[in-house]
Amino acid sequence: MTPAPLLPLLMNRLRLKQLALVAALGQQRNLHRAAEAVHVTQPTATKMLHDVELVFGFPLFERLPRGMQPTELGEEVVRFATRLLADFDRFAQDLEGKRRGGFGQLVVGAIMGAAPDIVARAVADLKAARPLLVVRLLGETSDEILDLLAARKLDLAVGRFSGPLQHNEFDFEPLANETLYVVARTGHPLQERSDLALTDLGATPWVMQPLTSPARQLLEQEFASALMPTPADMVEASSIFATLQLLQTSDAVAMLPESVVRDHLRAGLLCCLPMTIGKNLTGFGILTRKGEGLSGAARDFVQALRLYARTVPSAERLGGHRRGDIAHGLHPSV
Repeated sequence: MTPAPLLPLLMNRLRLKQLALVAALGQQRNLHRAAEAVHVTQPTATKMLHDVELVFGFPLFERLPRGMQPTELGEEVVRFATRLLADFDRFAQDLEGKRRGGFGQLVVGAIMGAAPDIVARAVADLKAARPLLVVRLLGETSDEILDLLAARKLDLAVGRFSGPLQHNEFDFEPLANETLYVVARTGHPLQERSDLALTDLGATPWVMQPLTSPARQLLEQEFASALMPTPADMVEASSIFATLQLLQTSDAVAMLPESVVRDHLRAGLLCCLPMTIGKNLTGFGILTRKGEGLSGAARDFVQALRLYARTVPSAERLGGHRRGDIAHGLHPSV
């Protein structure tokens, strides 16, 4: 017997509340917690899941002794439900804002290296042209913002690929490179050294980005090339504010983009340690979901990003740092 076409079944019998339960169950892997997340009782959630599996014609979850696990096809449905609900949430927020007299919103993810020079200026231009548009900036590292972009919680992102297959999901338009410095507080015991190598920092406290970020992966490659383990005295921080505070209040060191530390270097709060790293990060750029158009506000923002990417301050124009400054920056290939 030929199965009935799926699309009419989904359109006629599938409800948004059922998809909300599927998405919650995919995240929680526990029916009781998923029921709480969508504000229904557990018996109601059990019936909803049974009904939605009847609609699809196959099991979405395996019932395990402790919790539930999506089936292979169930994973597809969970991803679809998550994307659809994120779009629905964004649509509802945008429409409600416009109903109240607003002008919608633009949600952008940005890595910390792009935010001071390019993203902030582009946002300022966009707000000057659209003063009632709500702009939200999210994220710190490329892996974080790509997760948000994939989950449809962003309109677009400014960052770089963090995995080998992400070019299949996202379009990428290059904007600029980053110059990376190994920095510490002014007066750090290693500041006066003239010939530091990475191996000299093995016993030094570090502040590092999470392991999933491209910058951290590059640093780990350098540790491996130097035949040294990852320093044991280490704090992981995705927050740039927390990283800068830790640097200024301890003897920790960190590898950070020039655009992030520029003002701290000029103010004498941080110094660049006299050392270089062999590898460089790939350039960052505009990331969008493949096959999707952008709103008018997003298109204007992209135009502003392109404009300011052509006028990014170069490290060579910065002066006034102490020994171990610009000459010891980690200059990416152009």
